[in-house]
Amino acid sequence: MPQLSCLGEVFPFTGSAALTGLLRSRDCQSQAAKIKGLYMCAVAVALEVSVGKTNVVTALNGSDVLLPCVFTTCIGFWDLVFTWSYNDSTTLCRGFIKSKAVEPKVQSENFRVVFVGSTTGKDNNISIVLLSVDFSDAGKYTCHVKNPREKGNAEHSSYIELQVVHKLVVADNTLTLIIVAVVGGLIGLLILFMVVKKVVLFIIKKTQDGKKECLVSSSGNDNTENGLAGSKAEQKVTPKA
Repeated sequence: MPQLSCLGEVFPFTGSAALTGLLRSRDCQSQAAKIKGLYMCAVAVALEVSVGKTNVVTALNGSDVLLPCVFTTCIGFWDLVFTWSYNDSTTLCRGFIKSKAVEPKVQSENFRVVFVGSTTGKDNNISIVLLSVDFSDAGKYTCHVKNPREKGNAEHSSYIELQVVHKLVVADNTLTLIIVAVVGGLIGLLILFMVVKKVVLFIIKKTQDGKKECLVSSSGNDNTENGLAGSKAEQKVTPKA
């Protein structure tokens, strides 16, 4: 009998069957090989923590810097706990969220760490701001979330690599400008060449048409003159009696 294995439990079925539940990657697999029938598996996205498109943040020495972090969960959350830590050793702040309708309760372990997030809106934002950063603040900042509502007290984390610089370097766009100028120049030359070619071909065509008209006109005049001369000659010849 074909079987469907999910999270260590085996559910026998025949024909068509459906299995729904909270699954993770590779947790659920069909052990049926070459068996005809309908196989359905509804998979829900588990807890996920994100710090944005890039995990590298550059800050100017002495400035305030935002360390973004949001989490997503398809089944909601309660009694959720999150922490921010520095270099996997120093805890910067802890937060507790009773439910989606309640704002987080945050306890900061550092007076320069300010919680600026909110979880009652569309996004589950648990970002912080680090005030007056200096070079010693450079390093790894980890945002960790634990959601008891998900099976097995699901946990997930993501990190930011903070770089502190003396001054922000303006990107040098010289090479880009040169490339754009060269490409633009080539396109301009190509357009100019096409225009000149069109004009030259037009002039040549007009010149050839003019020559043809002159030849036709000259030929017509010659025929007319020859015809007139022949008529006059015939008129001068008198018939013999």
